[in-house]
Amino acid sequence: MPLWVRYTHQDETGFGTLEGDAVRIYEGEMFAKPVETPRLLPLNEVKILTPCEPGKMIALWNNFHALAAKMEKPEPKSPLYFLKASSSFLGTGETIRRPRSYDGPVVYEGELGIVIGKVCKDVSEKDAGVCIFGYTCINDVTAAKLIGEDATFAQWTRSKSFDGFGVFGPAIATEVNPEQLSVRTVLNGTERQNYPLSDMIIPPRRIVSLLSHDMTLMPGDVICCGTSLGVGSMKEARNTVEVSIEGIGTLSNVFEQ
Repeated sequence: MPLWVRYTHQDETGFGTLEGDAVRIYEGEMFAKPVETPRLLPLNEVKILTPCEPGKMIALWNNFHALAAKMEKPEPKSPLYFLKASSSFLGTGETIRRPRSYDGPVVYEGELGIVIGKVCKDVSEKDAGVCIFGYTCINDVTAAKLIGEDATFAQWTRSKSFDGFGVFGPAIATEVNPEQLSVRTVLNGTERQNYPLSDMIIPPRRIVSLLSHDMTLMPGDVICCGTSLGVGSMKEARNTVEVSIEGIGTLSNVFEQ
């Protein structure tokens, strides 16, 4: 099962696939017929980056039956979404830091991420699968107090676009069926989320199809599929948060107050 990663090694930035404790190096473009090379780099000699460099990250709200029921919100027929700034992107192993301008609760949200692999515009749900390169893990970090701080305007983008709040990785899995998987989030050693992706209101291919009628999706763009029960704030001075999806890996970060 290919797991694609990006890395830095000495002065080199590259990409490849995980092979045990090493990275198999590829050349060219990840989303355009990459070429395998004989080179292997030991994992302990590289720094793993975000697995792609999105032009945009689109994130859904209220996309799970269980959470909609708990919130007593109607289930949407089309994606309810916001955008996260590209300056918010952060990879596994990096430190998430509290913004100096914000003193309220900072929340983790473990999610599935869709990675787009080709230009995608006005596609049907049937054809949307060919636009999906693979799937990754997401931590949609949120300055929760800000969303409703102004009664005249819900601040979704601001609350979720601070530097380091768009966390994703460590890899992109290209041969998984996400609707057979679960998202597990562990905070400081305690499981906080463990929910099935089969509970999505709008599943991945339909998400891609519907969004492609709103905007052109480009190779490397990431779509966060929304979260479910168990979201909470990171309260300790130093918090370890891990988002795991079987077949994709574990996205692990520290949040410092």
